[in-house]
Amino acid sequence: MSRNESTARVLIYSHDRFGLGHLRRSLAIAHGMVGAFQNLSVLIISGSPIIGSFNFKEQVDFVRIPGVIRPPGGELTPLNLRININQAMAIRSSIIEHTANVFQPDLFLVDNVPVGLRGEIRKTLKMLKRRGAKLVLGLRDVIDNPMLLREDWEQLKVLPVLKNAYDQIWVYGLPEICRPLEGLNLPESVLDKVTYTGYLRRELPAASRDSVQFRPAPPSPYIVVTPGGGSDGDGLIDWVLRAYESEGELGYNALVVFGPFMSERMRDGFLTRINCLESVQAITFDTHVEHLLADAAGVVTMGGYNTFCEILSLDKKSIIVPRAAPKIEQFIRGQRAEQLGLAKLLSSDGPKHSALMADAIRNLKHQQYPSLVDIPGMLDGIDNINRMLAEILDERPIQAWAL
Repeated sequence: MSRNESTARVLIYSHDRFGLGHLRRSLAIAHGMVGAFQNLSVLIISGSPIIGSFNFKEQVDFVRIPGVIRPPGGELTPLNLRININQAMAIRSSIIEHTANVFQPDLFLVDNVPVGLRGEIRKTLKMLKRRGAKLVLGLRDVIDNPMLLREDWEQLKVLPVLKNAYDQIWVYGLPEICRPLEGLNLPESVLDKVTYTGYLRRELPAASRDSVQFRPAPPSPYIVVTPGGGSDGDGLIDWVLRAYESEGELGYNALVVFGPFMSERMRDGFLTRINCLESVQAITFDTHVEHLLADAAGVVTMGGYNTFCEILSLDKKSIIVPRAAPKIEQFIRGQRAEQLGLAKLLSSDGPKHSALMADAIRNLKHQQYPSLVDIPGMLDGIDNINRMLAEILDERPIQAWAL
């Protein structure tokens, strides 16, 4: 398929069970693309129940497919619809295929799941491959334990798709931090498709700092405590609150951002405790979280991909407290970041003594800034993606990306 710039189109698949990772990464890439190509249209297919809460630049839009979730220890199930999971997946697959058929993208960019959730994009991949669209798999810097990932991909029969369908594989990170495909015994024909882009630089979005949720701002200096989407962030927030409850003054005020997917019961319980602490405030969520981080002295986080990009981009000292299960992605990223001097790691897989967290918060002032670690190309992800997109579209970016 060949198009000139005036009709160039990118379709991004972001499966989004229950969280913000895939959506926020896809949105950053989409906004980066349209900042470089004046007449490019980018359409994001997502199952996120809150995708409409985010601001989309001109030239970017979305199609919402029915949401599905996997409760802790449970099976995949529809988020809202009272139908069985097979029916929900059939609807999702049909919407994806028909959207691609009508939209006719030059590039189909798939986020992190090669065949889609339960294989829901296989038909779309075959159709677009037949039509000559470029198919690109975009991967996080870290996916999971290689052994578990290999078992998962073998079960889903991913290898033939990597070999025969995808034209390129973009890793949104650097090999100095992690090689996500290492240990999977992939053939050279697949590994030759891999390009490490660097991390996705984040800029402050063009939104007012006078966020309704963020008034009044905590007195400086303050730290931001963020578990991302929040569905599994109760351990992190509890540990931080216990540090303030038992130790009192830690040198920083704290702003807790619960995340949109934390349960109301859990959030209310934390708010009761926070109301008793003079130095801690809380909000549920802010779609312009970059502004919250920009003025902060540091960040306490679980270490998800997007927050890590923001820590690097905004040059923030940080404490990473990764989840221990079901995936070890955050632990791998946090461990490597600490080894390189980019962050402090506190393992959540062990005793969570309040004094341990209190000491880590107090010692933030002694940590070095990530910018002092010299790793070439660390935040070149958006620029490199636009360069490769330009090659795909046979044209050069018109202007540098700027939000």
